[in-house]
Amino acid sequence: MSTLGTLYAVGVGPGDPELMTVKAARILAATATVFTAASPRNGQSHALEIARVHLSEGARVERLEFPMTRDEVILAAAWEEAARKVLAVLSRGEDAVFLTLGDPMTYSTFGYLLRTLRALEPEAPVQAVPGVTSYQAAAAAALTPLVEGEEGLCVISGIAAEEKLETTLATADNAVVLKAYRNLPTIRKVVSRLGLSERVQAVSCLGMADEARYQGLDEVPETLPYFSLFLLPKERKK
Repeated sequence: MSTLGTLYAVGVGPGDPELMTVKAARILAATATVFTAASPRNGQSHALEIARVHLSEGARVERLEFPMTRDEVILAAAWEEAARKVLAVLSRGEDAVFLTLGDPMTYSTFGYLLRTLRALEPEAPVQAVPGVTSYQAAAAAALTPLVEGEEGLCVISGIAAEEKLETTLATADNAVVLKAYRNLPTIRKVVSRLGLSERVQAVSCLGMADEARYQGLDEVPETLPYFSLFLLPKERKK
């Protein structure tokens, strides 16, 4: 059996190409095959646009389709097809990159790809290159510490059920709500009910041309774009 190439899962950060790590840029410049995750209904890859300036000359870019559905049968078939495409490159002894927004180990499609690839070829070499997360970049842009001293930080998906959101936010010292766009009315209701409205710092499309930031729940629009999050830092002395 020929020596397998290595799959590098590269986190490209939240949107600004300058927030990519030196290691990520080095690997991209040295790798000929780049895989991107995309929805079958959307041909655009934000991760690719962020990473494009770092790609090697003549890099071959291939889309891996991840359907936006909860049907486990459809999802499993899509993940297997994607893993086989990646494995076909690695089996030739070539390295490949899988691009992911933010960090590959934080709410990333890479986790599904990794599990499926391991099932097909347990010995396939895989490395993950960490990336700056959206909430780290948002806190930096707002000059807002996320945690201090003995405080804790809770990161929760905005698509969680109302009860889970409320229980989590009620007990967290500091919180981040990712994917805030889809379940925004419920998030609003929970935040308001818990008396956290003034603590809200909402950010949309961070590092992109249409970036927007809002202080306090009252400033947040009724709808938000896909790339949106809430920071809920603890109230601290001025």
